[in-house]
Amino acid sequence: MQWLLSLIYVIQVYTAMAVLGITLFPLAVASPKGARFACKCFARWAIWTAGWMLGLKAEVRGPVPQGEVVVAAKHQSFFDILIIFNALPSAKFIMKRELLWTPFVGVYGLRLGCVPVNRGKRGQAVAKMLEDVKKGAALPGQLVIYPQGTRVAPGVDKPYKVGTAAIYGETGQPCVPAATNVGLFWPRTGILRKPGLAVVEFLEPIPPGLGKTEFMQTLESRIEERSNALMREGGFDVEDHNTGKAERALR
Repeated sequence: MQWLLSLIYVIQVYTAMAVLGITLFPLAVASPKGARFACKCFARWAIWTAGWMLGLKAEVRGPVPQGEVVVAAKHQSFFDILIIFNALPSAKFIMKRELLWTPFVGVYGLRLGCVPVNRGKRGQAVAKMLEDVKKGAALPGQLVIYPQGTRVAPGVDKPYKVGTAAIYGETGQPCVPAATNVGLFWPRTGILRKPGLAVVEFLEPIPPGLGKTEFMQTLESRIEERSNALMREGGFDVEDHNTGKAERALR
């Protein structure tokens, strides 16, 4: 039954994305505020319908960042993007360059001030990203980056990339880590969405001025420790999961 509800939800939410994206496209072309309004409408619709259709509630914890900051967030699924975007007053994202060529999506991203990067060329990508940020290619607001570079399923260990440290150093802005347990309920792939409480939590800001190594260690420890705690709250213990995987590998 939950799978069928999930299928209905997926169909309606992507239909809503298309309808809102096309209907409100003139607003996005007219101004960045119009683009933000359209995207906020979709995020709120997706979150609201997930609540009553799937039993999947969304909750934001911690002080919501304001003004010019870098937000470095744990990324587990599309749902955490929606929660973060809806919570922040002026979010813009480091996004895959390929999305620029997606109909409507690319225009919305650019109008929001998102910074496209080519993930296949690591050194070049970081340099171009810094150049875009430095030139003011992104509008004022909260610059959201995913330090692991992609969606990471609960219990999966993936290294943090230095691009976040480069942006932190280049902007001279505080960095707000964000933890989540969203992947327990809305996975990276597949149709099934589970009922529960999906949480994004904004953590204590890291002040500007730290060296690269200290910054990366602080960022990773804060995000991982708090994300693990949120996942335990949702019924998933990372340590038990990893112990089970090790035991199965030895058999």
